Amino acid sequence: MTTHLTIPTAEPFFIPGGNIGCLLVHGFTGSPKEMRMLAESLTQEKYTILGIRLVGHATDIEDMRHSTWRDWLASVEDGLNLLKGCTDQQIVMGLSMGGVLSLLAAARYDIKGVVTFSAPCALPPDPRARFLPYMTWLVPQVAKGKPDWRNLQAMNDHVDYPYYPTRSVLQLQTLIRVMVNELANVYVPALMVQSRSDRGIPAESMDTIYDKINSVDKSRLWVENSGHVIIREPERELIFTEVKKFINRITQ
Repeated sequence: MTTHLTIPTAEPFFIPGGNIGCLLVHGFTGSPKEMRMLAESLTQEKYTILGIRLVGHATDIEDMRHSTWRDWLASVEDGLNLLKGCTDQQIVMGLSMGGVLSLLAAARYDIKGVVTFSAPCALPPDPRARFLPYMTWLVPQVAKGKPDWRNLQAMNDHVDYPYYPTRSVLQLQTLIRVMVNELANVYVPALMVQSRSDRGIPAESMDTIYDKINSVDKSRLWVENSGHVIIREPERELIFTEVKKFINRITQ
C-alpha cells in the first residue's frame, strides 16, 4: 500500500493561545491552508487555534476516494477532543463542507458556538447527479467548474485536488443530508456567512440553514464581492472582524 505524504504548505496546524479554542475545518477536496488567513487573524485575540486535516485530503486524490463522510466527521471529533484537552471553551468553524461538518458537530457535541462560511444546504443542480451511483467506477473523477475567485493571488497558491472524485461526491451528498436532518438539534450560538457571488453552493443555503437550526442566538452575514472560498477573498477582514466579535460575545 502506497503512503502519500501531505502536500507541502497544506499541513494541519496548532497555534497555542488562551482558554478559548477555535477548531478550523477546511472544505471538500481542500486543505488546512485555506483556513490559515482566518487563523492568523484569530491569533490576534490570543485564541488557541487547531486547523485539522480531514481524512483523505491534502495528500493524493486516491486517498480521498477511500474515505467516507464518517471519516471526515471523526477527524472533526478527534480535533475537538484534542482542543478540549487544552482549552475551556470551544468554537467550531468551517468552510463549505467544513461548515456542514461544523453544524453536525454543533448538533452532536458539547461546544460553545459554531461559525460557517459558504456552507451548502444541498449540492448545486447537476443533470449528472442521478447517475452518480453508477459513475463511480466508470468515471472515477469529474472536472471542477470555472472558479469564482476574486483574489487571484490566493487562487494561484490555493491547495486542493484538481478534480472531484465521484465516490466522494456521493459521500458529500450523504453528509449534507445527515446534517439537514440534524439541524434541529443545533441550539448553540451560530454565525453564518455567505457571499451573494458564490457560484459553488445553492443561493438559498444560508437562509435554509438559519431557518432550520433552533439556536436562539443566530445571525447571518452577507457579503457581495467574494467567491466560494470566502475567507481568502477581498472581504475577509470584514468577516474576520465579525467572527471575533461573535466569539468575544458568546464566551463572556
